[in-house]
This record gives sequence, C-alpha cells and structure tokens, in this order.
Amino acid sequence: MWPWPIFDVMLKKWGKIYPKELESWGEQLDVFLRFYDYPPQIWYAIYTSNPIERTNKEIRKRLRPMNSLTNMDAAEKIVYLEAMGYNERWSQRVLRGFGDPKTKAALSKKIYSQKTL
Repeated sequence: MWPWPIFDVMLKKWGKIYPKELESWGEQLDVFLRFYDYPPQIWYAIYTSNPIERTNKEIRKRLRPMNSLTNMDAAEKIVYLEAMGYNERWSQRVLRGFGDPKTKAALSKKIYSQKTL
C-alpha cells in the first residue's frame, strides 16, 4: 500500500504490462509527487518542462544555421548570448500562479520553516 492510493489503482491496471517501470516509479514516488507539497496554483510550473524545452529549441535554432562554427568557443558564445537574452526576457515575468498573494505567503512560510530546520 502506497501513501498515494491512486498509485495502487494505476499499479493494478498497468502493473502486469509495465512491472519494472512502475516498480521504479514506486521507489521514487516521494520525488515524483513532491510538487503536491506546494500550493496548487504553481503545480503546473513545477512539473512541466515546457520553458526548458523552449529554451533548448531556441538554442538549437540558433546553432543550426551555423553548422560550420570555427571552434567550441564560438558555439559557447552563441549559447551564452541566447541564455542572456532569455534571462532578460523572463526576468520581469511572473509565472502563472506565483503572483497570487496566497501562493507567495505559502512559499514564504515553506522557505522560512526550512531555514529553521
């Protein structure tokens, strides 16, 4: 029995087809489901990788036309400049849910309680 009953339901349904995968998930459930420790308004921002995937896509898009880069330093410079541009574009944005006063209060409480441990 897992602390998350829904995993038992999934295990019954898919356990015979994917035994190794579900065993691996079961061993790491506390990590996989850690986002439930945070306010519901920001769960999507925690479990999605869309911003990371978008950043990687932009970097690949910049490097693709330059397939004849002279050396690794040139490629690193392009990646660095793209990352800096990305940081500038995102530095003033507030991700969905993070601007909510209740979320801010819950995160502050969580952060300050961890500092006292």
